[in-house]
This record gives sequence, C-alpha cells and structure tokens, in this order.
Amino acid sequence: MKEEIEKVLTMVQEGKIDADKGSELIQILKGKEEAGSELLEKPTKYLDKTLKIRVVSAENDNVKVNLPIKLVKAVLVAGHSIAASIPQSEKYVQAIDINLLIEAIENELDGQIVDIKSANGDTVSVIIE
Repeated sequence: MKEEIEKVLTMVQEGKIDADKGSELIQILKGKEEAGSELLEKPTKYLDKTLKIRVVSAENDNVKVNLPIKLVKAVLVAGHSIAASIPQSEKYVQAIDINLLIEAIENELDGQIVDIKSANGDTVSVIIE
C-alpha cells in the first residue's frame, strides 16, 4: 500500500491531480487495507470452529461426530463417496447434499445447516459452531 500512496503523492506533486483528489484516493487505499486485514483475520477464526453431526435414531443407534472445519472441506467429498458405496450406509447418506455443506463452509455459515427428521423418529443435524 505504501507504494500506491507514494504514486498518489507523486501525481499531486506533478499536478496530475489536485490535493483533494489525492487525499480522497489515499483514504480509499487505507480503507481497502483495513478491509483486507479484516478478511485475513476472519477465516482464521472461522477455521477454528467445529462441524458437529448428530444422528439420533429411534432404535437408539446414536452418532455424535465433531470435526474441525479445517479438515472438513478437504475430506467431505471423499468421505461421502465412500459412505455412499457401503451398502449399510448408502441409504443414510444419499439424501445429504454435499454441495450445500461445501457452500456453507465457503460462506462461513454458522449455526444449524441441516435438520432432517424422518417419519420413524430418526433425526440428523449438522451444526457449525
């Protein structure tokens, strides 16, 4: 950013722009730098969150999985493909929209992102917190 400010100051010295326009450009550059530093901090905080998967079965076959967001995106598609190829788990994962989960992670979504309740009382919840 320092180079850009120097260019603006040089343009003012050379008379290519007036001092008011130079000041305006410098303020815009400083605003972009602050916005950029906020963007760098935000993903770090988001990546420290956890994806929580909860399955409560009517037959008491309950599942609790906690995964750091850092790992989730890297293994999400592969894990879904593997689970879908196992006959015993295929019926449970076929309704999960993996693209929705990836989009939620990329958009830094918080809170409950999946809430499924079956007719026989089974529930599946996916939460990012």
